Amino acid sequence: MKMSRRAFMAASSASVALAALPAIPAFAKDYVEPPSLKDQVSGGKLPPVGQRLPENPLVITPTEKVGTYGGDWNMALVGGGGLSMLFRYQAYEPLVRFTPDWSGVTPNVAESVEADADSKVYTIKLRKGLKWSDGEPFTTDDVKFWYDTCLTDKRVAFVGNAHWKQGGKPAKLDVVDETTFKVTFEKPNGFFPLNIAWANNDQTTRTPKHYLSQFHIDYNPKADDLAKQRGLGGWVALFQQEAGFQDDNIFFQNGNRPSLFAWQFQTAPGAGVQQAVAVRNPYYFKVDTSGNQLPYMDRVVYQMVADPQVLLLKCMQGQIDMMDQYIGTPANKSVLYDNRQQGNYDFYTLNSTEANQMVFCFNLNHNDPVRRELFQNKDFRVAMSLALDRQSLIDTVLVGQGAPAQPSILKSDPLYNEQLATQFTEFDPDKANAMLDKIIPNKGDDGIRLDKNGKKLTITFEIDNARAVFIDMLQLVVPMFQAVGIDAQVRTMDRSLWETRVRQGRDFDATCHEFGANGGIAAMLDPRYYVPTNNNAVYAPGWQLWYQARDNKDAIEPDDLTKKSMALYDQLQATSDPAKQKDIMKQILQNAADEFYVFGVTQIPPGYGIVKNNLHNFTKTMPNSFGWPTPAPTRPEQFYKA
Repeated sequence: MKMSRRAFMAASSASVALAALPAIPAFAKDYVEPPSLKDQVSGGKLPPVGQRLPENPLVITPTEKVGTYGGDWNMALVGGGGLSMLFRYQAYEPLVRFTPDWSGVTPNVAESVEADADSKVYTIKLRKGLKWSDGEPFTTDDVKFWYDTCLTDKRVAFVGNAHWKQGGKPAKLDVVDETTFKVTFEKPNGFFPLNIAWANNDQTTRTPKHYLSQFHIDYNPKADDLAKQRGLGGWVALFQQEAGFQDDNIFFQNGNRPSLFAWQFQTAPGAGVQQAVAVRNPYYFKVDTSGNQLPYMDRVVYQMVADPQVLLLKCMQGQIDMMDQYIGTPANKSVLYDNRQQGNYDFYTLNSTEANQMVFCFNLNHNDPVRRELFQNKDFRVAMSLALDRQSLIDTVLVGQGAPAQPSILKSDPLYNEQLATQFTEFDPDKANAMLDKIIPNKGDDGIRLDKNGKKLTITFEIDNARAVFIDMLQLVVPMFQAVGIDAQVRTMDRSLWETRVRQGRDFDATCHEFGANGGIAAMLDPRYYVPTNNNAVYAPGWQLWYQARDNKDAIEPDDLTKKSMALYDQLQATSDPAKQKDIMKQILQNAADEFYVFGVTQIPPGYGIVKNNLHNFTKTMPNSFGWPTPAPTRPEQFYKA
């Protein structure tokens, strides 16, 4: 990618470099037609492959060797929700994407990205002749449509896309021609390319104007009538539903929306669907080094399984081609090891980039004022942390893998903050009781504390039922909390309900989560446990909304130190000086240590997944992250079976 040295240094300040655009090889005019599409081409239903590809297709160098066509990629999705997992498998096609080794970003949908000397102006060039999965052109007209209807239309009011904004004000978009546009910020924004590459961040490549315009009143005067025909109140609700940017489940349940993905849903996941199927996108814009249009595999087949135990059995029986989510627990490793021959699979290694194995998140913005006051009391959170016997949890659930730690930065990372990592990790129920006696001193006859209104203090942890480690740990945690007078309860639920209750709600008491980041550029791009800047900060739903959209009726103004960290985060994204970035992030981390928003159990040792022995071009060691959406940056389009 063409960038100034200053912009390059800004993007590479945490060992992240910008990759060069690959050259177009000599075979460029002799592209190979996938066999499964030949009948459609000969029958006149599809144009030849050379007419379906852009003038400058992206050339993918296979991980091992040029593959062969055909077959299904057999995968699974757990429960009725959690479709955000699809960003890991088939839906990672931003303008620029992370490299397979996470050493930088590389062009993808965009042919090139060029930044000015101050990282204020980015000139982005799309691939000429690029097409949506239905054959319609993808041009700057689509980007402009997204800008006008999704980013800046206050009627639609999509929240997010902070990387396109500074101080809540959107960057300026200038369309140069059908393949070139410029993005101009008022201040330097050296993180812009990295934020584009972050999973589920780039919406510019997921907004087909020719399809979505029918649902927007500015483009279709009858959009309200169309909405009412579908039982919706008006065009805004219809457009939000069809665009799908408010809910990942809704986004993926719409199989009609054209995409740029390697596979397009033929049977989309949804209510009553037992097997979702995505088929080859005939207009996919990538080829291998021999001119074969990608992807190699014809379909992705997702079995919709009820829970992790069902998924585990299917993996052991060899029905799933690769998997790490939900099954890669310490408890499962021995049984998976013993079944390697029967299931015809082996292990791969995941190097964790996450902040903690299990993060306890109290709802600091609870709708109930009594609970809100209690949960916002730092001493209450400290006491609850001291009530945890972390070593017992590690020994019992994680078979001894780990050491007590809070959600934090790795000790080996230059951003490491000892206070953040180690404070309040000791098991001290006597001190926890003493602290709670000062905050909520009254108890009932059963020894359970009473809140300020005299009601029994029951705190319910609402948990995604696919998170086996959380559920196993909470069986041990509940008695620990009850021992200090807190009536802890656990409510498990399908991921889709969890998304509604927790990520989008305010009435939940507490939850447990993971992800986040434990160092370097990842911590700067995903600081969820260090400063609440987006809806991944489930402990502060109102505060993160205030950061993104202060005029939103549901936004809640945070305390002064949190607002200071938010202002620092704005400065972090604006500066192009690596030394200043490091200094600012250290201040944010220190503030997080002082705030003590959340607490955890242990940092995560290397994990694992299983992959079938006949799946090739698969990377056997990779990061485990949602931002680098494992395994998407290793390019599943070049996976093949043999």
